[in-house]
Amino acid sequence: MTTARKKVIIIGPAHPLRGGLASFNERLAYAFQEDGHEVTIYTFSLQYPGFLFPGTSQYSTSPAPESLSIKVSINAINPFNWLKIGRELNKLKPDLIVVRYWLPFMGPCLGTILRKVKKNKFSRITCIADNIIPHEKRFGDKAFTKYFIKPVDGFIAMSFSVMNNINSIAPQKPAFYVPHPLYDHFGDKVDCKLAREYLQLPADAKIVLFFGFIRHYKGLDILLDAIALLQKDPETADQYKFLIAGEFYEDRKPYDEQIQRLGIASALIMHTHFIADEEVKYYLSASDLVVQPYRSATQSGVTPLAYHFEIPMLVTNVGGLSAMVPDRKVGLVTKPDAASIAAKIPVFFETDAAHFIPGIQEEKKKYSWQTMVYALMKLAGFIPESKQEN
Repeated sequence: MTTARKKVIIIGPAHPLRGGLASFNERLAYAFQEDGHEVTIYTFSLQYPGFLFPGTSQYSTSPAPESLSIKVSINAINPFNWLKIGRELNKLKPDLIVVRYWLPFMGPCLGTILRKVKKNKFSRITCIADNIIPHEKRFGDKAFTKYFIKPVDGFIAMSFSVMNNINSIAPQKPAFYVPHPLYDHFGDKVDCKLAREYLQLPADAKIVLFFGFIRHYKGLDILLDAIALLQKDPETADQYKFLIAGEFYEDRKPYDEQIQRLGIASALIMHTHFIADEEVKYYLSASDLVVQPYRSATQSGVTPLAYHFEIPMLVTNVGGLSAMVPDRKVGLVTKPDAASIAAKIPVFFETDAAHFIPGIQEEKKKYSWQTMVYALMKLAGFIPESKQEN
């Protein structure tokens, strides 16, 4: 236990909402419980109005996580609800509130709730910031973010790029860098042959996985151009299969048109639907290489997945990606352009994949959930000075 038992509230997506943020918050709640604390997650009864949500559904079909207290109560577009939740949390007087911030749209809602809480002059408020400056900028982003920041006591950043953004927009606020912990709650690795049978994938193919929600900044279009280059080269044509696994969070038509124009459909296996938590292990276990061709990034939830299932990675040198993927130790790092990616994929397959496993196993030890809990407690001032690391 890092400190005496505390009452902790996590504010952010959780079941019945789905996606990486929900998975993270639920796993963080378990980590606080393992450390002896009382934890409740306050999640959204309405997270986004339908016209703002890019996917098919905001809600999970999986069962609720066991032994977690989740209160479905926050309406992101109802100011009267924000005041109600703020007053409720004010009276509860939690020792610590951990709030996720990933989108300026949430700034007015979360900022108002936290202002109400702050009036109890007791609760400490820490923020895990996925983004301070969003990937896709919109009118009002800066004002909404500044409104959110004011009642927050301190920040955790999971990439140095976000850390720099925090220091530039809120230099007076304490901030720690803590790498994204490993997603270790999706089950154990499955035998590759069994995983491929489950997903009905070719047994002997060299499979490269692009995993996660499909958005412009993640560079699927760059990868498609790289595939076209590989297909044109007689030495690499038809050598690889590219498994695209994840739901489109933007218009898929340009991608379909690009695939048709490039004539690369035969190299693709398209599983472009939401991947349920219980199926994640099959996609990672069935793959030889995870590719992240991002054109911009802060941190990525896909990297911790690859670490957990011990699958080598090919990442672009943008944002915080390369910091978590030492080149030639746990995978390969390349420039965010099609030619560079196309050049590196054969390099990986010419290397014995077993070469990367010891490096992956060594690096993954850095990314524990207890490190995140410790940092949040330290940031809130709950770790006695004598116990703090220098």
